Parts: sequence; structure tokens; C-alpha cells
Amino acid sequence: MTTDSVRMMSASGILGYGFPEASIQAAMKLKPHMVGVDGGSSDPGPHYLGSGKTLNSRLAMKRDLSLLLRAAIENGIPMMVGTCGGAGGEPHLQACADIIREIAREHDLHFKMALIHAEQEPEVLRQALEEGRIHPLGNAADLTATQLDSAVRVVGMMGPEPYRKALADGAQVILGGRGTDPAPWVALAMHHGIPAAPAWYAGKMLECACNAAIPKKHDCLMVTVGQDYVEAEPLNPELRCTPLSVAVQALHENASPVLRYEPGGVVDTRECQIQAISDRRVRITGMQWEPKPYTVKLEGACRAGFSAITFAATRDPGLIGQIDSFLDFVRSSTSVKVAALGISAEDWRLVLRVYGAKGVMGAWEPNADFLPQEVSIIAEVVAKTQDTANAALSLARVTLLHSDFPGRMCREGNMAFPFSPSDIERGEIYEFFLQHVMDVSDPLSLFPIEYEVV
Repeated sequence: MTTDSVRMMSASGILGYGFPEASIQAAMKLKPHMVGVDGGSSDPGPHYLGSGKTLNSRLAMKRDLSLLLRAAIENGIPMMVGTCGGAGGEPHLQACADIIREIAREHDLHFKMALIHAEQEPEVLRQALEEGRIHPLGNAADLTATQLDSAVRVVGMMGPEPYRKALADGAQVILGGRGTDPAPWVALAMHHGIPAAPAWYAGKMLECACNAAIPKKHDCLMVTVGQDYVEAEPLNPELRCTPLSVAVQALHENASPVLRYEPGGVVDTRECQIQAISDRRVRITGMQWEPKPYTVKLEGACRAGFSAITFAATRDPGLIGQIDSFLDFVRSSTSVKVAALGISAEDWRLVLRVYGAKGVMGAWEPNADFLPQEVSIIAEVVAKTQDTANAALSLARVTLLHSDFPGRMCREGNMAFPFSPSDIERGEIYEFFLQHVMDVSDPLSLFPIEYEVV
């Protein structure tokens, strides 16, 4: 079917961040063709993909999903969630599906639901690697079979095609595993006959909701997309879209200011015109879509070891003035003490982060000679076992606390510790290991769809 224009709502930047109930009520008065929300990101790091835990709490996700689901069913429109649970693996998808079923029971709601799976089977990945269909992005190294075998979990980043298939098959509620952020809205727009270029641009505006508006707030955004234009407007009257705020969102998480690579093509915005049509509504025209061979980005997490951390702080000017040499001593002294326990140097490592002095920028800190009044130190040990991490950290902590340095007068501790116990077990930790794409001939082949009547 073809529609001249489509109205789509995005609830917030990520499922569970929250949004005002008044905003979704305002959206329903404008009769949107869908409501949706992106559910995740790789920004919070590899822990959620590796562990299977959700980024946000079940309570927060249920609150958001309840408002969205009830609005969608009451108004007879689809509701879609992308990258469920924060990372889009199978545990994350099932966690959101369980919440949806619970809400349906509580409110006596009835609908067809689609679950789109994004977690990849190891044998499928190994075959693709053997066939030369997995390629590095940027300056990443070629993927090896050994690296692939070390994966705890790998997901593929789906485009809009699985969502379009679920819509065509009559699903009203569609929950997706890991996907490119704009995918649900792109799918809905293209389902109604909107061309790829404005559909993708609209999806980019909607993926982070009111990130495209000012002032920044977790709130709902409405986008109208036509055959050759996109219009964006926040639903909260306290917020407004401006040409600058829309342009900033168009640049969001993108290496190029004018080209954005997506599965199956490139959004070209070199000829775009961004104009205010009111004090809070913006119209964008001139976007183009250039088809490319279809690839799917892969994200994978592997085990990095076990972690233990402690927090400490000092405002001793004598210590702060020589903090780098003091920490060098802490590292070497801790290494000697840990070796005396019979622990091999290959089995652990100590990481010291100094906040207040190069804690954020590290070696890139441009004002390296600045001396703050106080600094905080996070000491972390990553080791092959939790017992090793705990043992090495306890020695690093006491070395921080009770070591001399030139000019030291105090015979007591060097550091203030805010917590008791001071040492905190973090358990198993993970790291990303994939920066690669896979060639596919069928955009649906990696993303099976499961239907159920709820």
C-alpha cells in the first residue's frame, strides 16, 4: 500500500529511560501510524551482551511498555521495539516478551506478536568465515576462527526487512533483537510506500526520540514522513525542534557529516535543506538513497576475566604533586607482593585510574601539568579467577594506603575509602571482539521470526 505521508512516534532514547504520560496522550490525538522505541545500544559496553542481563530494570521497561502497548492496542496501530533489553541477544528479547505477555494478562489485551531473533548460531558464523563473507570494518584485523570460538554471544544488526515481513504477516506488536537503531520506523514507513531515502532519514530522527529537540530530555518525538520530506516535532510543548537540533541528531554516531552507511545502502544528505516551519517544527528535504551490496554488522562479546575494584581519594598536595611516580611504585610493589603469593604475572593485571588528573583523557590529557586539590583513584584488578582478582586487589589497596613517598609526614593512611567493605567483586567481565560485517544475499536469512497470539 502507498500513503502520501506517515506519522510515527518514538517514546524515548532507550526503553526504560522513561517519558511523560502526557506526551504519549498528545501523540494519540495526532493519530500516528505506529508507536515505537529503540531498546538498546552498544554504548554501555560489552557486559550486557556477554552476561545476558538487561541494560535497564524490568520495572522501568514494564512501565514504558505498558503505556506504549495499551496506546497501540486501543488505537489499532503497531508497536515496535528495536534491540530489546539493551543488547538484543536472546535473553534480552525474551525478557521483553515476558513483560509484554504480563501486561497483556493484566489489561486483557489481545494481539499478534512477532519476535525477531538476532543472536547468531556459531556454525552459521564459522561457515561465513570459511567462505570469506566476514570482513573487518575500518582498521580492524581479520577475524580468526579462534576468536569466533571464544564468543559468549554474537548478534547481527538487522535492518528494516524483518520488521517489514512481520508487518506484512499481520503482527501488531513486534519485538526485535539487535538492529540498526532506525530500523523499526524505516520498516513502517516503507510498509506504507514511503521511499527509502526519507524513510531512513525519518528513522534517524526517531531513533533517539527527543535527542532531536532542545532542551535535551527523555521525551516523545513525532515525525511525519512523506514521499520527499521529513518533518520533526516534539510532543512536549516545553521542547522544540530547530534546524540546528535536527542537524545535530543527523550527525549522531556518524563518522561522516553527509553520508550514513546502513544495511543495503547509503543515506546521502549532501543536498539536504533543513528549514524551520514553526518555532518548534522542522522540515527536511533533499535526502537521497544509494543502494549498496547488503551487509550485516556483527557484535560479539567474549570473556575477559574476573574483576575486583576499590575506590580511594586523597587531597594531600604532596602526594598529588608526585602522583604518577607514586602510582608507578604502587604497581611495582604490588607486583612483588602478588608474585610472593605464587600468582603468575600472566594471570592478573592492575589498572589505576586517577580522576581529577587524566582520569578521563589518560595520555591524551592536554593539560597534563594541572594539579587539582583532590583526586580519586579507582584501582581494578582483572584476573583469570575471582580469587586471584580479590587477592591482588587487596594488596594493591593496602599499598595505596600505606606507602611512603618523598616528603610524607603523616604516619597514617594516604587515602580515604568511601565504602566498607572497600573491595568490591565485579564478577566475570566481558569485552567486544567484533568490528566486522557479513555479506548476505537475503536480509531475512539471519533473523528468524517467531509469531504468537497473545
